[in-house]
Amino acid sequence: MELNFYKYQGTGNDFVMIDNRQDIFPKNDTKLVNFLCDRKFGIGADGLILLENDDATDFKMVYYNADGNESSMCGNGGRCLVAFAKFLNVIEDNCSFIAVDGLHTASVAGGIVSLAMQNVAKIDVFDTYTFLNTGSPHHVQLVENLMHLDVKENGAKLRYGKYGSKGSNINFVAQEGDTTFSVRTYERGVEDETLSCGTGVTAVAIAMHETAKTTSNKITLKTPGGELKVSFEKNGVGYKNIHLVGPATQVFSGIIKV
Repeated sequence: MELNFYKYQGTGNDFVMIDNRQDIFPKNDTKLVNFLCDRKFGIGADGLILLENDDATDFKMVYYNADGNESSMCGNGGRCLVAFAKFLNVIEDNCSFIAVDGLHTASVAGGIVSLAMQNVAKIDVFDTYTFLNTGSPHHVQLVENLMHLDVKENGAKLRYGKYGSKGSNINFVAQEGDTTFSVRTYERGVEDETLSCGTGVTAVAIAMHETAKTTSNKITLKTPGGELKVSFEKNGVGYKNIHLVGPATQVFSGIIKV
């Protein structure tokens, strides 16, 4: 079998994209997804995303982690899928799509995608960290010497030790200014540090506002893969009108034998 694919990246968070509107992809083949995401034997990516038909919206997003398992929402993946949909002429500049966590709207202009995220109703604040779900579960923790931190080792300890087999994504944070934070993320499913995480920086922005590290509702997040911006509105005990904004780029396309 030969499979047409496209490779996209959003601030270094990279994805294999497949146009599955004709229902050609064997969606239950975990080993195939894992192979395609393998950086030595396959294409190489943090995850794989299928673009599918949807009766009520412009398209459907089906997201798999690099380990081959279907996963929770991926913010950078959603942004890249919007860029992919525009490339395929499925959409123009604005769209709506359905993902595992529900309905999303987005706009794309000049290679920058603005993605509306789900409202966040609950933020749990503890002495040394904050926990919230922005489509995926996220642990947010301020640390010293962020650039020298072993994210894989320390992230794995929290991902498995604190949150068990289901796990959580782990975000380590340093404040750079009134509205600017640096972020490094350990992603479950990838089981390593990724260069960027969309739901992660969204969680960091909200957590920093909730814990009074900033009073702004427009936050700049610096990741190893580049800059993202998050805006939001405080809504009682929660947050609404949350937008994740940043670049999404097609890197290459090809055919792989599977």
